[in-house]
Amino acid sequence: MSNPGLLYVTMEPRRHDEEFLNQFHEWYQNEHGPTRLRLPHIFPNGFRYRATDSLKPEFLAIYDVTEMHHLETPVYTQLRENRTKREGETIGQVDVDRRFFDLLGEQAKEGFTKIEDLSDQEAEGQVLVAVEVEVKGGEQGEKEITKWYLEEHIPMLSKIPGWLRSRVYRTPSLIEGGAKIRIVTLHEYEKVNGLGGEEHKASMDTKWRTEVFDKWIAAKHRRTYELFYVFGPGPRELETLSKLPASKGFKWEDGNIETVPGKDTAAVNAYVNAKDGLTIRYRLEGNVSPKAPTVAFSNSLLTDYHMWDELVAILKTARPDLRILRYDTRGRHEIPSPPVPATLDMLTDDLRTLLKGLRIEKLHALIGVSMGGATTLKFALKYPELVDKIVACDFNVASSDANTAAWKDRIVVAEKNIRDLAGVTVERWFHPHTMTEKPEIAKWMTDMVAGNNVEGFKYSCQALWGYNMKEEMKGCKVNTLFVVGDGDGKGALVKAMDGFKANLGEKGAELKIVPNAGHLPMSEAASDFWEAIKELL
Repeated sequence: MSNPGLLYVTMEPRRHDEEFLNQFHEWYQNEHGPTRLRLPHIFPNGFRYRATDSLKPEFLAIYDVTEMHHLETPVYTQLRENRTKREGETIGQVDVDRRFFDLLGEQAKEGFTKIEDLSDQEAEGQVLVAVEVEVKGGEQGEKEITKWYLEEHIPMLSKIPGWLRSRVYRTPSLIEGGAKIRIVTLHEYEKVNGLGGEEHKASMDTKWRTEVFDKWIAAKHRRTYELFYVFGPGPRELETLSKLPASKGFKWEDGNIETVPGKDTAAVNAYVNAKDGLTIRYRLEGNVSPKAPTVAFSNSLLTDYHMWDELVAILKTARPDLRILRYDTRGRHEIPSPPVPATLDMLTDDLRTLLKGLRIEKLHALIGVSMGGATTLKFALKYPELVDKIVACDFNVASSDANTAAWKDRIVVAEKNIRDLAGVTVERWFHPHTMTEKPEIAKWMTDMVAGNNVEGFKYSCQALWGYNMKEEMKGCKVNTLFVVGDGDGKGALVKAMDGFKANLGEKGAELKIVPNAGHLPMSEAASDFWEAIKELL
């Protein structure tokens, strides 16, 4: 085990035209930073700063490192050795200084909250003062300077209004070696602070400080920055992406990450990892502002996030103020190793992980259908602080022995030939009107169901076995709308949802019925479904 430390990277683009700066920021925020945050055992966080002192380099990125020896392992070194073509082209036009720091000590105000645990609104604009001193006297000088920082200077800085935390580092890191030692201190302050005030001046005028600088410090360099971006493991940068031409789109060789540029087309297709390492794929689009209210969609079993395509097209036109998040439920593509049956708790935690990975503090709305409908209600019950309103569609609040037996029979069919299951499933789901008048939609959905991972279906459908939210739903505090297709289960689900709608929270929930639709009204009759939900949104 080695000490924790810091990866400290300053950058200065050689080109300052708008197109390249957009490309630079989009690459760094959608590709470079998130790639490192998907290695949380190495990088628990990452931040971008912009200089406020008019000096160069203008941009700084810092990443806490859990143990510095990780930076010598192939997991990290291969990130740099196997750069994508786009990364190579972009970084080739940027002057980069990349350094490793060993942590020597830190002090923080009482109740200090780490930046990654703040909302973007709370974090952005925080001030960082970086001070680097060149050490005289080798290791003895290092000890004396560190002692002064920790015992006098930082305690005095802590009296400055707005001071948050100070950390002391040594560079080069012990994993690098090198004779010329430097001590770097990073001091964090609130946006409004007392830098330059009496407390700050007092910290710069002591007998001990004078002795340390005279005897142990050869040179000093000071920079000031403000925070402007907090990384998460999920790429989410739409604003600069929307300003790029179509030719600047990017796709990883494995297809797991893709960016779609353009004013009206900007979208990010990417992934985060669930707690058990399973990949959660998502698509983020719509309003490009990071401050835009976000609507998320939770799929039916056996489908992917394209089941919402037509509704999303309507939503983007009718509500251009909204950012739109879709994701694939666990079991669509693969299963964890070793295999574990899914539960509703697990599915809601997956969504929580996705929101955290995208730094979405709270959803404007969550809309789900079938298994996604049950997930939506469970999410509102478990994490009411994370969603403002929900639309739960074509689902039941409790499973039954008959349904569990039916799922077991369907697993047998899928293991023989999932396309056989797809055919009977879509026929069971869809309204007769859809099957006869919209055969192209029926075929589209049949192909989608047939594309599900068989083992994924086997383990994910178990989330619909043995659950019961009848009592729990009585405590729901989230504004809720229930929606159902009039032909779902030949009308049986309309009766079931009408029967439990009054039991939600203190006042019950409204139930809206979509005509000429079955189990997936948003796929069968998107316009009618939109009419049902638009008032709530």
